[in-house]
Amino acid sequence: MSRCRIVALISGSGSNLQALLDASRSGELPADIVAVISNKAGAGGLERAARAGVPAEAIDHRAFPSREAFDQALMVAIDRHRPDLVVLAGFMRILTPGFVQHFKGRLMNIHPSLLPRYPGLNTHQRAIDAGDREAGATVHFVTEELDGGPPIVQGRVPIVPGDDAAALAARVLMTEHRLYPLAARWFAEGRLKLEDGRCLLDDHPLPVGGADLETLIQ
Repeated sequence: MSRCRIVALISGSGSNLQALLDASRSGELPADIVAVISNKAGAGGLERAARAGVPAEAIDHRAFPSREAFDQALMVAIDRHRPDLVVLAGFMRILTPGFVQHFKGRLMNIHPSLLPRYPGLNTHQRAIDAGDREAGATVHFVTEELDGGPPIVQGRVPIVPGDDAAALAARVLMTEHRLYPLAARWFAEGRLKLEDGRCLLDDHPLPVGGADLETLIQ
């Protein structure tokens, strides 16, 4: 069986990309990151890809007349690499329905909240302002609804007295780096799939919030 081929989309420093690259290199993730594509030429994640010997390119969304035109060009660029899985690793673009449909069931995102709480931006400050006792991150399949696809796995992080958004974000990011390689590994091993709007792991439906990381490691 050939190894799973992953294309990663980024907009920034690419720390989750690095977690996936490291997991691939160590054998924890039985997959190859075959390309990295950014919508920003200066994204630090492109340097991470270059250091790992992974083909990388930037496609500037500002060079296109519409969101649809950019997504079409991005789709063509991705398809050249024949991916089994496309991961959004800090890709800060809202994707069009046509793009999402094209990669349906093989398009993942990681979001820094315990979805369905706090889709969108400023998740850590929103959790603090609400008086929540915990925050976290969620890996989910991407659907047309922003941050609304079915969760695959979540990791929880306590909110402690005196936390600000930056401190909480740093701790959540450490959890993200554990979650994404795990979800990608399940997919690469053929254990995870999206079917009728639900996540199935080993042919069993996952809970509505996805698997819980802490339960898995106990």
